[in-house]
Amino acid sequence: MAALASAARLRRRLLPYLNRLLHSASTTAVSPSPSTSRFLRHASPVPRTPDHSPYLRFPAARVSTLPSGLRVVTQAYPAATRMASVGVWVDAGSRFELPGTNGTAHFLEHMAFKGTRRRPNAQALEVEIEDMGARLNAYTSREQTTFFADVQARHVPAALDVLSDILQHPRFPENAIQRERGVILREMEEVQGMMEEVIFDHLHAAAFQGHPLGDTILGPEENIRSISKKDLEQYISTHYTCPRMVVSAAGSVSHDEVVDQVKELFTEFSTDPTTADQLVEANPAIFTGSEVRVENAELPLAHVAIAFKGASWTDPSSIPLMVIQSILGSWYRSIGVGNCSGSSLARGISNANLAESLMAFNTNYRDTGIFGIYTIAPPDTLHDLSRLIMAEFRRLASQVSETEVARARNQLKSALLLHMDGSTAVSENNGRQMLTYGRVMPFLELFARIDAVDCATVMETAKEYIIDKDVALAGVGQLTNLPELSWFRWETCSDDDFTRRIFFFGNAK
Repeated sequence: MAALASAARLRRRLLPYLNRLLHSASTTAVSPSPSTSRFLRHASPVPRTPDHSPYLRFPAARVSTLPSGLRVVTQAYPAATRMASVGVWVDAGSRFELPGTNGTAHFLEHMAFKGTRRRPNAQALEVEIEDMGARLNAYTSREQTTFFADVQARHVPAALDVLSDILQHPRFPENAIQRERGVILREMEEVQGMMEEVIFDHLHAAAFQGHPLGDTILGPEENIRSISKKDLEQYISTHYTCPRMVVSAAGSVSHDEVVDQVKELFTEFSTDPTTADQLVEANPAIFTGSEVRVENAELPLAHVAIAFKGASWTDPSSIPLMVIQSILGSWYRSIGVGNCSGSSLARGISNANLAESLMAFNTNYRDTGIFGIYTIAPPDTLHDLSRLIMAEFRRLASQVSETEVARARNQLKSALLLHMDGSTAVSENNGRQMLTYGRVMPFLELFARIDAVDCATVMETAKEYIIDKDVALAGVGQLTNLPELSWFRWETCSDDDFTRRIFFFGNAK
């Protein structure tokens, strides 16, 4: 009993001190009124920009370029686990495929694991990987292909040996090619059931008409059934070249040891100096304002994506567009945070009961980008929902507050940090940045660029990318109430543009 009484007295002495401590940080901010929510009594309602530098002093990434042009990047983080991730990032994806061969890059990803000269079949490769307790995987995007392994640190040399072998000495036996056709066709059927994947494929087709960037990654069924061994070999010899490849390792790794191993193992790739930038410059992607609508009366909810042309990876506007994406935010009815969300668009949709979910997106490519809103909604709300979304797009060009920009910056930085969870994410981030930026951008630099985006920058960027700009639209479901594309295009006009068009259209320049 004496102990309980002592603890109670200690709490009574501490409470006034804690109250003063909590309030001292917010006295310079807005003082909460008596009607302010009780959740703000001990915190400022105005977001602050925190100093992240103590958390960002990761070991620096080290980069070496071999005489062949192949680059090696390593980062010893987090090394304490004695685990590592190592992979090969190739500056080649579906946008670099020849006409009529769409799907080859993805098909090649599947065939890389079907055996080599030294590992004659998929089973031999799989047993070797499992004996190490490792994980071997790959993925293909529109601009990049990646092969990577997660292993114990002592098995990094073996992982590099496997990766170099499957990329330099792949066997494409005809029976394996035929089996993979069936596997990929089944994968295509699964993707058709993933509405988000379907919508974004339709959106790319609308935004980049007639360009490989608008094609799907898997390719059409007729291509999957006809891709040959010759197509696969030609794609490797053309695009898997040293200047377009990066070996990235992270975790418990030694840079010098990895470089020595890569020098010894990665010796048979082409050294053709042609870069991905040169190929993109020869066939640039042009954003087109168009739409793809797929009426489906069986779907209870409509899936709609509204997009504008975005920025390339290296465009100075790419960072402000990331902040704009954060301002627009994401919201899901099942989570139930609509009225409390920092996103004004999410609050409006929640209050008016207009949709089931909302997700802002921003995708960068080498020469362009695409950003906008993807929403899932009941068919009868589509018109009102579209009005609200387009009004929010216009608002970004004229009425953004410093408070919401500060909140968006904080959310963006937190999302970036949360993504860097483990050696796999670090290795992937470094490999991708080496291909897109030609270097690894330190987090302190990236966060400084984000913190430099203020209210004026957001509004200036929104004017440049939204106001009076073309719109790409994709919709699947019951779309009777979804306005026409011309309506969306007209809604991009600001009040000034509207007045000019109505009264001075004949003299407009």
